[in-house]
Amino acid sequence: MTTPLAACFDLDGTLFDHAGAAQVGAAAFLERQGAESTEAALASWFAAEEEQFERWRLGEVSFPEQRRQRLRTVLPPLGCVVAADDAGVDAMFADYLRSYRAAWRTFPDVADLLRDLRAQGYRVGLLTNGSEEQQLDKLAQTGIDQLFDVVCVSERIGFQKPHAGAFAALAAEVGVRPADCAFFGDDPVRDVAGARSAGMRGVLIDRATQDAATVRDLVFSTMASRGDCSAATS
Repeated sequence: MTTPLAACFDLDGTLFDHAGAAQVGAAAFLERQGAESTEAALASWFAAEEEQFERWRLGEVSFPEQRRQRLRTVLPPLGCVVAADDAGVDAMFADYLRSYRAAWRTFPDVADLLRDLRAQGYRVGLLTNGSEEQQLDKLAQTGIDQLFDVVCVSERIGFQKPHAGAFAALAAEVGVRPADCAFFGDDPVRDVAGARSAGMRGVLIDRATQDAATVRDLVFSTMASRGDCSAATS
């Protein structure tokens, strides 16, 4: 196997600090609803986010509906009143989104990492599940939108990670064979296993345990190495 020609990334949890922004946004939102942003309340928020986003990913509900179900699940047990109609719930969720969006940040090392990869001649791509409007907005608002050669959002390409079709579409758009692409992400199944199922080298990034220097070393050592794309990498 040749060394990779393209370095491709997941967005949320890998380059973009979704958990940090969501925690800030959810805490502010819950307090505006009259609920305490306790550890238990925030855990409930994130559990509902994971459950309902997965339902959307599997095609069981629409993207707006997964948002509504999150509020209908989390708020009543906290003593908060949820609007009776969809438009009212959407307005409530928009209130959360304003706080979430105000807290958007990439991890501190991201811009330099992407610039340095491109400076060394690598193609740089992004593959993310989610709404194209929101995911592109994240890139623009955090200032990294011009640092990718290719951006693939599941809503546009028609495949959700970990489906191999999502990674095949990414490779096609970035202009390399899957075998010549390394994919870096924080989810062992959606990112790493999904990439490997398409013939890419899948590499796990764990922001909770790896500092910026470790992430950088992992990315550049992967790009410089030869090896079996199905081999375990963590």
